[in-house]
Amino acid sequence: MKQLSLKQELCSNSYPGRGIIIGRTPDGTRAAAAYFIMGRSQNSRNRIFVKEGDGIRTQAFDPSKLEDPSLIIYAPVRVLGNKTIVTNGDQTDTIYDGMDHQMTFEQSLRCRTFEPDAPNYTPRISGILHIESGNFNYAMSILKSNGGDPDSCHRYAFAYENPKAGEGHFIHTYMQDGDPLPSFEGEPKPVSVLDDLDAFTDLIWTNLNEENKVSLFVRFINLADGTFQTRIVNKNQ
Repeated sequence: MKQLSLKQELCSNSYPGRGIIIGRTPDGTRAAAAYFIMGRSQNSRNRIFVKEGDGIRTQAFDPSKLEDPSLIIYAPVRVLGNKTIVTNGDQTDTIYDGMDHQMTFEQSLRCRTFEPDAPNYTPRISGILHIESGNFNYAMSILKSNGGDPDSCHRYAFAYENPKAGEGHFIHTYMQDGDPLPSFEGEPKPVSVLDDLDAFTDLIWTNLNEENKVSLFVRFINLADGTFQTRIVNKNQ
């Protein structure tokens, strides 16, 4: 599959919803992970990312305006040893707990489906990065309804071993804006990754729709020793 322009993928879509990008920097020395959230409702837009341990958590920017927290307050990023988990919901905890009990990434997600937010039935997208002795691989997953049918769940997992330098993959919840919102289709999209953390962060944040973007997390992980650098951008300051 031809590598796509991440800038074009972002700026041409007013509402990809939530998105995960995982890949390897062009110099080959670091793993890259990014997660962004967008929102159309006041409740979804009333959020920020805050650090929690080695990961992050969503938090209400204005607690007095928080309505239903069930699908918007969660830990998108958690770290389990040499594994970094990134998701768009509380399935982060499901994966963490499952893998902590010797289950695989895919097995951990077997007990989960798409979100119960009819009529959208938002897909649950997840990613995991595994770094060991300088080696790096990652996987992505999407759990989605069968064309909006809440009685049928389709499960897809994609594994990337020894990823190429400069290449990443991008998966998001919605194909575009709509009512109901159409779920993502196909494989994660191959996109380029940059060597500079701040430039990569700026590329993503600048090209997300200004009205709908809410928060962004970006992390580069050194493959040699597991140390990492993180950037968090919140529209609400």
